[in-house]
Amino acid sequence: MALTALPALAQDTRSDEVIVTATKIAKSVNDLGLSVSVVEGEPLSRTDSAEELTQYVSGLQAAVANGNQIAFQIRGIGAVDHQALTPTAAAVYIDGVFQATNVQTGPLLFDLERAEVLKGPQGSLYGRNATAGAINFISKRPTDTSEGYVAAELGNFNRVNIRAASNIPVSDIFALRVSGRYLSQGPMIDNVVTDAAVTAPKAAGGERDEFGLRALGLLQASPKTEVLLNVHYAADNGVNPSPRNEGLDVGKHEISVGPDGIQDTDNEFYGASVTVTHDAGNFDLTSLTAFEGYNQDYGFDFAALPQFFGGQTANLAYDRDFAQVSQELRLSYTTDRLESMVGVYLEAEDFDQEYVVFCGSLNEDTLVGSCNYIAAARRVGAAPTPAGASASTLQSLITQERKTAALFSYNTIALAPQLDVVLGGRLTTETIQGRGQGNHIFDTGEVGINNTLAGGEIVGPAIGSNTLDETNFSGNIGLNFTPNDSTLIYATLSNGFKSGGFNGEVIDNAAHFDDEGLFGSETVTAGEVGIKFTTNTLRFALSGFYNDYDDPQARFFREVTLENGQTIGLNSLSNFKSATSYGADIDLSATLSEGLDVGASATLLKTKIKDRDQPALDGDDLPFASDFSGTAFARYQWAISETITGQLQANAKYQTDFTTGVDSATATAFRQDGYGLIDAEAKLMLDNGVELGLWGRNLNNADYASSAYRFFGATTFRGNPRSYGVALRYDY
Repeated sequence: MALTALPALAQDTRSDEVIVTATKIAKSVNDLGLSVSVVEGEPLSRTDSAEELTQYVSGLQAAVANGNQIAFQIRGIGAVDHQALTPTAAAVYIDGVFQATNVQTGPLLFDLERAEVLKGPQGSLYGRNATAGAINFISKRPTDTSEGYVAAELGNFNRVNIRAASNIPVSDIFALRVSGRYLSQGPMIDNVVTDAAVTAPKAAGGERDEFGLRALGLLQASPKTEVLLNVHYAADNGVNPSPRNEGLDVGKHEISVGPDGIQDTDNEFYGASVTVTHDAGNFDLTSLTAFEGYNQDYGFDFAALPQFFGGQTANLAYDRDFAQVSQELRLSYTTDRLESMVGVYLEAEDFDQEYVVFCGSLNEDTLVGSCNYIAAARRVGAAPTPAGASASTLQSLITQERKTAALFSYNTIALAPQLDVVLGGRLTTETIQGRGQGNHIFDTGEVGINNTLAGGEIVGPAIGSNTLDETNFSGNIGLNFTPNDSTLIYATLSNGFKSGGFNGEVIDNAAHFDDEGLFGSETVTAGEVGIKFTTNTLRFALSGFYNDYDDPQARFFREVTLENGQTIGLNSLSNFKSATSYGADIDLSATLSEGLDVGASATLLKTKIKDRDQPALDGDDLPFASDFSGTAFARYQWAISETITGQLQANAKYQTDFTTGVDSATATAFRQDGYGLIDAEAKLMLDNGVELGLWGRNLNNADYASSAYRFFGATTFRGNPRSYGVALRYDY
C-alpha cells in the first residue's frame, strides 16, 4: 500500500514498510518507540504553505502571520509570536538541515518525498528548539533512472501553479535531480470599504508571485562513499495579506484597510549543503555541512483599520538579513543487538533587522511618513525635540549572533530477544549576543533615541547590548517490547529545551536589553506509553502522553522590576512559570478492498497554564491547543479501462475551539471557534503518463483566524477561503 496524505503511522503495513530517518538511522516506522506521523510528498508539494501539513496530522497546529511566517505547535506546546527572533518549539528540518528561525518555513514546498512529524520532546536527536517535537521535510533524491514530470494547475483567484522535476543519470557514478515551482495567484481575502473616505485596494488581500529551484547531485565517490550536494533558491515577490481588525463590521473572508499599508514583498531564501556518508561495515560515518540564509523586505497595515483618530494609520516594514552555517558529524555502529550513534553539532547564526513603524506612506530615504505615527511622540521622553519638529516614525535596529555546540548520543540496546532499551542524551551550550537601539525620526529627518514606554515612564536611552550563556542537557530513556511481529509496546521518558533570546519588536528604552527585557529558555519533560499493531490490511496505534512544561515562552503584558529598582510594564515575549499538557493520540487505517484505503486519527488534549503571579493567565489553556483534533481520509482507485485509471481522494480535519494567544485582555476576540477543513480531488490517469484532474481546498469555505495580536483591539490574520481548479500532469 502506498503512502497517503495521512500520517504513515496510519498507513504503514509489514508488507509495505515505511522507512523513515526520524532517529537519523533509516528504520521502519513500526519499530520506533515514539509517535511519528509521515505524510507523502505529492500532496504537500501542491500546497501553498508548510502550514498545510497540519491538515494531515492530528495534534499539530500552526500560527501563521506576516505572510508565511509559521510557528508550529505539537500537543499544545509552542510559543505564538510574530517576531522572527522567536524560536520555534517544533524544530523544523529541511533535508537534514535545521531551520533556525520561523521565517524559514515560508518558501514554497515542491518535489518532496515525505514529511515526518515527531511528537514529543526530541532533545537528544534534534537539540534546541525541539520541546514540542520535530518536523522533517525530505526532498526526492536523485536516482539512476531517467524520469521526471511537468504539472500545472489553474484555479479561481487567477491561480497558476507550475511544478516540474527531471532526474538525470549523468554517468554510472553521478545522478542529478533538478526541480522547481512557480505560483501566481490574486488576492484570496476581500478588502472592503468600511470608511467612505478611504479606498480599499484589492491587493491588500494578498498576492502570490513566488518561485523555488533546487538541484540535488548524488555522487558515488567510491563503492562505500556517497556524496549528496544540495543547492536551493526561492523568491517571494508578491504582497503580504493584511490582517483583520476584529472591531470592524465585515463578513467572512473580509478585511478593511486603506492603500498606504500595501507594500511589495522582496524576499529571498537560499542555501547549500553537502552530505557525505561512508559505509565501513558495522560503522557508518555521516558529515553534513550546510549554509542557509535569507533577506526580507516586506510590510503591511498592522492596525488593520482604514484610518483612526481622523486620518491616522499604522503601518510596519521589516528589512532582515540572516545567515547560518552548521556542521554535524555522526558515527553509528550497528549489530544484531546494538544500534549506537554519537555525534557533534556546531552552528553559528547572524541576524540583522530594521523594523519601522510609520503613518501613511513612507519616504524611503528619510524614513519620514506622510503623517506622524501616533505613538512616536511618546517615545521621545527626556530627549530634546528639535524646534518646530514632531516625531514621525519609529525605527528599531537589532543584531543577534548565536553560537551553538552540542555533543549527542542515541542508542538502542537489545536486553532480550523481544525487549530493547533506548537511551539518548545531548549536551548543548550556546552563547547569544544581542545589541541594538530604538530611534524616533522627526518630520525634519532628524533622529533621536527612544527613552520612554508608551505609559510615559522614563527608563533610559533605548540603546544597549547583552549576552546570554546557556548550557542544557536533554535526554531520553525508553523500553520497546515486541511480543510478536505485528505488535510494539513502548514507554518513553524524554525532555527538551528551547532557547532564550532577545525581543525583536519596538525598542522603547534601555530595559529592552536589560535581563528583565529578555526571555529565557523553556523546558519540557514528557512521558509517553503506546502500542502499535500492524497487519497487511490494518494499522492501529494508540499512545498516551503527559508534558510538564517549565518556563513556557509567551507574549503577554507584565510588570517587571529593573536593576535600578524601577517597576515598569512590558508587552514582550517572556516566560510564565509552568504549564501542563496531556492527552492521547489514536491512529487507525485499513485497506477495505482492492483500491480502497481509509483512515482516521485523533488527538485528545488538555492544557493548563500555572502562574499565580499572572492571575489573568493562571488556569487558562495554552494557545493553539484544541481539546480535540481529528483527521479522516479516503482514497478509491479503480480501472476504468485497460488504459485509464480513475482516482477519488478526500481528506478532512476538524479541531475544536482554541485561543490564539495568552493575552487575556481581549480573550474573547482572541478565541477561535472550532472549525473543519475539507479537501478533495478527482483525476484520470492514462497509461501514457498523462493525468487530468479536478481539485478543491477548504470546500466548506471555513473562515478562521490563523494567528492574532493586540493593537487597537484584537487583530487576526485570516485563513484562505474555498479554492478549486483543474490540474494537468505528465510523467515521463
